[in-house]
Amino acid sequence: MKKLFERLLWKQDPAVYQQKDAKLTPSLRIIDLIGLGTGMVVGTAIFTLPGIVAAEHTGPAVPLAFIVAAIGAGLSALAYAEMSSVLPFAGSAFSWINVLFGEFFGWIAGWALLAEYFISVAFVASGWSAYMQGFLASLGIKLPVALTGGFNPRQGSYVDILAAVAILAVGILISRGVHQVSRIENIIVAIKLLVIIMFIVVGATAIQAHNYVPFIPAHRPGTSFGGWQGILAGTAQIFIAYVGFDAIAANTAETKNPQKTMPRGLIGTLVLGTGFFIAVSLVLVGMFKYSRYANNAEPAAWALRQSGHYLTANLLSVVAIIGIFSALIAILLASSRLIYAFGRDGLLPSRLGIVNGRHVPSHALWLITLLAMVLGSVFPFTFLATLVSAGTLVAFIFVSLGIYALRPREGKDLPDAQFKMPWYPVLPTISVLFSAVIFWGLNKDAKILMVGWFVIGLLIYFVYGIRHSIINQEHGK
Repeated sequence: MKKLFERLLWKQDPAVYQQKDAKLTPSLRIIDLIGLGTGMVVGTAIFTLPGIVAAEHTGPAVPLAFIVAAIGAGLSALAYAEMSSVLPFAGSAFSWINVLFGEFFGWIAGWALLAEYFISVAFVASGWSAYMQGFLASLGIKLPVALTGGFNPRQGSYVDILAAVAILAVGILISRGVHQVSRIENIIVAIKLLVIIMFIVVGATAIQAHNYVPFIPAHRPGTSFGGWQGILAGTAQIFIAYVGFDAIAANTAETKNPQKTMPRGLIGTLVLGTGFFIAVSLVLVGMFKYSRYANNAEPAAWALRQSGHYLTANLLSVVAIIGIFSALIAILLASSRLIYAFGRDGLLPSRLGIVNGRHVPSHALWLITLLAMVLGSVFPFTFLATLVSAGTLVAFIFVSLGIYALRPREGKDLPDAQFKMPWYPVLPTISVLFSAVIFWGLNKDAKILMVGWFVIGLLIYFVYGIRHSIINQEHGK
């Protein structure tokens, strides 16, 4: 037992990652990172979740849920910035924790990230499908009910065909190389932000002050609606909005001068994304009573149509259809890099760690693409949103704790950080507690499913990963 415990704590040599990741081309700049991060942060969530969260949890106070989530994400972003400055490797938290705490804990952090990334791809595609269906319906085009949503025989839906098509299209695009993808991403994000500003301006003309009263509805006993309980539940559900930090950090090995570029990209994404979230959600709940957004996956366009702004609504739908693709690009790109990192380390089949002539880990990309197509076309939208938040929070906790192992090694066997998380050693603990409280606010099903996900991860590690890991070769095994 003692030998097994010692084996679990074997740490990876950073030089190994540096050598293996050299096959990936560093081409991303600050603007590219903010484009990727903002494409995810100001992506599906801003077009879909404010209405659903307002109806199910917060009422008009949905901006407060975004602010609470931003504080928690901001604390974690500071930890991510320092980590990526010192350890600029693909795989983000998986690689960092492997170096700092050992392979077993690295796998646990990476497995949580995989839940986050893998389900995010499906969640984003599901949101894109909802907007596409709304837009097609406005033109008088309707798909057969069986092909319009996740598996739900009661409602007559069995597969979301548009979600599967979206994931496949983005997989093909990413396979052409990260440099070309980043250019397309920046253009889409710029257009998307302009249209969001237009929604804020036009929607503000339809605000009715009485829709804000009461701003924080009274808590309904036995439910997760109203009061601070509702705000916390809403925060847990919308935490998916901040998965963009991982999407940025996962591409550290493909970033120019990551020691400076990565922290600026992370913090820039946080500031820009949070500002838009607050503005959009305030306008949205001011336009109509929050209860009218229940089960509406395209609330912004719906609110504009109901207010008579048909041209703006259709323009928003078109941009959402294009813009949500930018979120899908960012998260599929990040998830393929995580799968690549697993293969690079031998914890999954080594073929997944192969980089092709276009400097793309193609085997990892197509594996995650095909699996996400199945998941995104079968499972319902709100179910996916909650599960992503759970994986995100677990990863944030690991990275914040990792600062305590990183800081003593900086300037010794690891490079000195060009960005340091302030108020050490207090702030990392606050960050951990903040994420833990939000995790506790998740619904019971999400917690149970995360436990099941970790059981599967442990089985894979002890049956396959621990025997095939490259760290065995380095220790002469």
